[in-house]
Amino acid sequence: MNQDLAEEIEYMKDLLAKSGFFDEDEIIEIMEEQFIDEEIDFSDFSVTLNDFDNINFNKLENVFEALAAEDIVAIHNCGFDIEEGVADAFELFVHLRNNKFNPEGFCFYTFEDVEDAIWDDKLKITFGDFEGSEEKALEIGKIVAKCLSQEFSIDWDETINDQIEISPFKWDKSFNGEKEYEIEGAYETYVKKTGD
Repeated sequence: MNQDLAEEIEYMKDLLAKSGFFDEDEIIEIMEEQFIDEEIDFSDFSVTLNDFDNINFNKLENVFEALAAEDIVAIHNCGFDIEEGVADAFELFVHLRNNKFNPEGFCFYTFEDVEDAIWDDKLKITFGDFEGSEEKALEIGKIVAKCLSQEFSIDWDETINDQIEISPFKWDKSFNGEKEYEIEGAYETYVKKTGD
């Protein structure tokens, strides 16, 4: 195995472990998919999960739960990039509508955003509405920014073309096998908060 490939594998393993979203088996599975063309045997590969303290992540979870009460679906680790994240948010919207829920809008961060948070201590939050209304999307952005600013220092130019950035944000999520995240977790949180 060449040095570049070995470094890339180590980087990916480290990133997945530090993200706090995957257990050891899931990390190995993702690595196998990611490097499928390299024909690497990952069966003896050892993965050490992080033991972060969740202080910032707990605050973020609290904000995302508060947003559900504001009729905004807030999604952790939503897709790899913004395009995938938006597609996932709309997929979740369809599930909610089919079950007689009608959220006003959404916000999320992607796995790329998690990567930035891990290495650069900032987390970008994307937001929008489900009607394609710029006015509505800006309203959603303002609610998201207001809720986030109660816990974090944020940077946002108050336009729909700019993500809301939490800075600084030290990524400190440790793995929790008891909780769902991504669209499944967002669905559960939204239904629980709006159904109360």
